[in-house]
Amino acid sequence: MKHDYTLYAWKLSYFSGKTRAYLNYKGLHYDEKNIDFIDLFYRIPKHTGAKVMPAIKTSSGEWLQDTKNIVEHLEKKHPSPSVIPKKPSQYIAALLIEMWADEWWIPIAMHYRWSFAENFTLFEHDAGEALLPCGPRFLRIAVVNKVANMLRSFLPTVGVIPAQFEMMEKWTENILDVLDNHFRDHKYLFGDSPNIADFALIGPMYGHLNRDPMPKRKLLDTRMNLQAWVERLARGDSCPEVPNDSNIPDSLSPIFDAIFNEFYPLIEDSALMLKAYVEQKGKSKGGVLDRKLGNVSCSMGENTFTRCAMPYTVWMAQRIKAKFNAMSSEDQSEAINWLGSKGQGQLFDIELGPTLARKNVGTCLA
Repeated sequence: MKHDYTLYAWKLSYFSGKTRAYLNYKGLHYDEKNIDFIDLFYRIPKHTGAKVMPAIKTSSGEWLQDTKNIVEHLEKKHPSPSVIPKKPSQYIAALLIEMWADEWWIPIAMHYRWSFAENFTLFEHDAGEALLPCGPRFLRIAVVNKVANMLRSFLPTVGVIPAQFEMMEKWTENILDVLDNHFRDHKYLFGDSPNIADFALIGPMYGHLNRDPMPKRKLLDTRMNLQAWVERLARGDSCPEVPNDSNIPDSLSPIFDAIFNEFYPLIEDSALMLKAYVEQKGKSKGGVLDRKLGNVSCSMGENTFTRCAMPYTVWMAQRIKAKFNAMSSEDQSEAINWLGSKGQGQLFDIELGPTLARKNVGTCLA
């Protein structure tokens, strides 16, 4: 049987979980290819310009990467059941959670995978089976260690350092309690059907927190409502396609507090650093930016979290602002009313620095 799509992915991959759950929910015909050495270092870079996962190859030979682009592309081709909220306030809220899940949760997921030795056995098995399915064990180990060391080298960049472990773990358990409480009364984030926010949040939850032995045992197995949501979303359970015009559940208020009071200050400071960087470097339109701009600090719960500022984080916020600006004045007013109820009526007046664009996995001046 010829499938419409081939998903190049790993079970243990952060963003592969997001894409796979989306494909399952949409009921799309796809074949999943476990990314091997040739895929990762030759085939995918050849067609996408970067060593990334997941990637999708369509039956017509087109290649897609970056989960936001994948979902936007496939939604246009397969609009039903839609995962884009129709109510403006819910759409903006979903975009905010999507951005938060795609970026803020990366250090959390990486900490719970790489800071606990018991997780490495599963990584070694899965990555070895994928990269060199027919290779001898000694060669698999060598290749897996190379990939693992490359990933570990990224830990300090996103703030995964021993001095911040306790803070990160306390924050994570508090937020997971909020989500577990929410999913006691709601099947998905905004009601009875999933949207882009659900598929983004499953990224760290599926591949890392509910598969790696240590976080699964400590974090997800003890929160059965949250775990049930992960499993339901990963399976792609069908849902009635009924427009959800109700308000955004109050049980998500702590999530939006975290987005506005922790994540957005990081974005604002990163935008300031980006502006100074561009002025100092004299970058012109189309110029690819460095991935790291220097250290930036923000709140994480009651503590201060430090990591590297990145242009990509700013680009994600600019993307949401652009989608807001493209709305009708009536839809903007509805969204602003909801933001105002959270004390964030001026959110889209925040200065986000030079306009950015995505180029493969890099970020450049638009």
